[in-house]
Amino acid sequence: MPKKTTISVIKCDVGSLAGHHIVPKPLLEIAEKRLEKAQKQGIINSHYVFHAGDDLELLIVHEKGEGDPKIHKIAWDTFQEAANKAMSLKLYGAGQDLLKTAFSGNIRGMGPGVAEMEIEERRSDPIVVFAADKTSGSAFNFPMFRIFADPMNTAGLVIDPNMAGGFKFEVLDVMKNEKVVLKCPEETYELIALIGTTERYLISRIMRAKDNIICAANSTTKLTLIAGKYVGKDDPVSIVRAQHGLPAVGEILAPFMHSYFVEGWMRGSHWGPLMPVGLKDSKCTVFDGPPRMVALGFQICNGGITSDDEGTPLISDLFDDPAFDMARREAMESAATLRRMGEFEPARLSAETMEYTTLPQVLKKLQRRFKPA
Repeated sequence: MPKKTTISVIKCDVGSLAGHHIVPKPLLEIAEKRLEKAQKQGIINSHYVFHAGDDLELLIVHEKGEGDPKIHKIAWDTFQEAANKAMSLKLYGAGQDLLKTAFSGNIRGMGPGVAEMEIEERRSDPIVVFAADKTSGSAFNFPMFRIFADPMNTAGLVIDPNMAGGFKFEVLDVMKNEKVVLKCPEETYELIALIGTTERYLISRIMRAKDNIICAANSTTKLTLIAGKYVGKDDPVSIVRAQHGLPAVGEILAPFMHSYFVEGWMRGSHWGPLMPVGLKDSKCTVFDGPPRMVALGFQICNGGITSDDEGTPLISDLFDDPAFDMARREAMESAATLRRMGEFEPARLSAETMEYTTLPQVLKKLQRRFKPA
C-alpha cells in the first residue's frame, strides 16, 4: 500500500498572560521541548509550535494515522506540563481546556480541539492550517463553503476539469451528535440551510466528490457540551489541502479578504467580526478580541514538513500580508458598531445559545420574582 502521512493540529487553552490574551513564552518553550524530544525519538517526523491568541497550538506531522494514542498522549502530556507551569506562574485560566483528569487513549472529548488528516502524498502537497481564537467551530462554515462550493470565489470550480465534479461536505449536528454528507453543487441549497445555522451545524470534513480524497478537516469540539457549562470558547483549528485538482492557496485565502461575523468574542456570548492576522498580531485585546485567525502555509515532503538544511520547518505566515489590511479595518469598524449595541441583541447571542453561557446564573436570581402577567 502507498505510504501515508498524517497531519495533526491539536490545540488547548493552558493559560494566558493578562487575561485571555496571549500564550507566554515559557509555555511555548515547554511545547517545543516536548515535541523536539518526540521527533528525536522517531515518534513524529516534524512539528511546529505556535499560538492563536491564548491557545497553544501543536502542529505534528507523522505516519501513525488519525487518532493515534501515542500522538494524542504526547499532546496531552504537553498540555498538562504547560498548564502546571501556568499555575505556578499564576497565569489566567491555567488548564482551562483540560476537562478530564486522566488520559484515555484519545484526546477527543477531553477538552482540547483536534483536526487531523491522513493523506497519500502527491507530487507536491501544499497545506494551509488555520487556527482561531475567541470563536466556535462554526467559524469555518462560511469560508469553507466559499472555498469548496462557491464558483464566485474559487475559479477552479469553473475552469479546472479535476474539480468539475464538486465536493462533498460532512456536516455535524452538535446537539444530536449526528452527521450527514451533502454533495455540491447538487445539494448547495440544502448545505446552506444547515451550515447557515452556525450555532448548531458545523462542517467537519470535506472530500473531493470524484474520488473521495480528503480536502479539509476541522475541529468540532464544543466545550460547553463536554463540561455541561460555559468554560471557554471552542477556538477551532482546520487543515486544508491545496492545488492539483483542489482549490489553489490563493482561492483558500480569498474569503478572508473581508471580515465576517462569528459567535464567541467576550465570554463566548457575543457576535464578533473575524480578523485575519499574522502570528505577531495573534493576541486578543479589545473586549477579549476581536476574534482572531492565523493561517500557516507549508509543504508536506516524505512524511514531514519541508525544512531547510538545519531541519527548521519552512512555514509561511500567510495572513502577515497587507492584502488583508482591508479585512482588518472592516473588523475593527464592525467591532465598534457592535459594541455600541452593548448587551442588546443582535450584538449578544440568541437566548438559546446564551443558555450555555453564564447568563442562566444571573436569571436564576430572578426566577422566584416572576409573577403571572
